[in-house]
Amino acid sequence: MAARRAVRDALTREDREAEAKARAEVDNTKIALGERGPVWWTDGSPDLNRHMARTTIYAGWLASLDLPRPPG
Repeated sequence: MAARRAVRDALTREDREAEAKARAEVDNTKIALGERGPVWWTDGSPDLNRHMARTTIYAGWLASLDLPRPPG
């Protein structure tokens, strides 16, 4: 969160250099947490990151949840 706050602060100050450094730190942190970068699991499951759950093998599970539906 500190890196995200640093991005916010750099944007507020319009400091492009500080923004780039903070964004790089956010990226490094996400990679370290396994949120970005190469797939880290080895069970053969597909990488469904950046996919809507309703368009994946989890669509049935998602539909079974009692979630509020968006208007429209």
